[in-house]
Amino acid sequence: MIEVRSVSVLVLILAVSAACCLGFGFVLQQNVARQAPLSDFLSPRLLLDLVKVPRWLGGIGLMVAGMVLGAIALSQGEVSLVEPLLATNLLFALALSRKQTKQPLGRQGWAGLALLAGGVTAFIVAGEPRGGAAIADPFRHWLIIGAMVGAALLLTTYAKRSRLSSGPVLLSLAAGLLYGVQDALTRVSGQRFSEGGLMELLTGWQPYGVLVLGVTGLILVQSAFETAPLRMSLPALTAAQPLAGIICGVGFLGDRLHTDAVALTWQALGLAAVVTGIVLLGLHPAMPCGATEPQRAKDLQPN
Repeated sequence: MIEVRSVSVLVLILAVSAACCLGFGFVLQQNVARQAPLSDFLSPRLLLDLVKVPRWLGGIGLMVAGMVLGAIALSQGEVSLVEPLLATNLLFALALSRKQTKQPLGRQGWAGLALLAGGVTAFIVAGEPRGGAAIADPFRHWLIIGAMVGAALLLTTYAKRSRLSSGPVLLSLAAGLLYGVQDALTRVSGQRFSEGGLMELLTGWQPYGVLVLGVTGLILVQSAFETAPLRMSLPALTAAQPLAGIICGVGFLGDRLHTDAVALTWQALGLAAVVTGIVLLGLHPAMPCGATEPQRAKDLQPN
């Protein structure tokens, strides 16, 4: 019992530290990406333009640190436990944004904070995520991963048609789905490395999938940051990632949750509270706004 509790505390510290790095990193990235040329929308050229700005590189450095801490947390705990904790990155993003905008939290901020924190707690306490044997059926793996990637592709397709209206939200949802799958593959990669070392890791497709999903998700996120205020993009990203990760964790990684009626009710209420809290915090006035939207709308009109 003592060992289980110590591991849970370690996972908690790692996941919350990862969320802190991610939240701060997202704010710094959006501060720079909103000034990027719109001709780079959904293009790898966007990353080439942004990489020249030290502030953006600092944001990426924090995001990488968050991803590393998150990967370590995933190696020590279940995806269904780590993902809700990573969703608290919005709290840290709001904290940095408040310092920049000097906006008080107010009732909306406190309500969002309480719902997010309470929802995460309710889901974890009611579900008690615990590990189990990964499901060996490859069809089930590819079915779930294919559904997530397919949904992300569909969202991106629709986003290209409405860049300044619903586009940023759709791109953020797509990136969140990809990041959720990336987290699941990160855990699988860690397991392969612990079982067989570097050669076992490199001979599997999972680490390469992690890389491809990471780069693709980064382009989607930066394009969303480029075309809209943070309040439009970050909530959707923060909400989609844990949901996708939990589906992968339970679907094929062997994560187990309590499934009695009371536990399922509290888990559903917890996830609903998390999403509601994310929306309230994401729409908070402290979240930085984009710049020159009228001019960007003009630039994006088809010729």
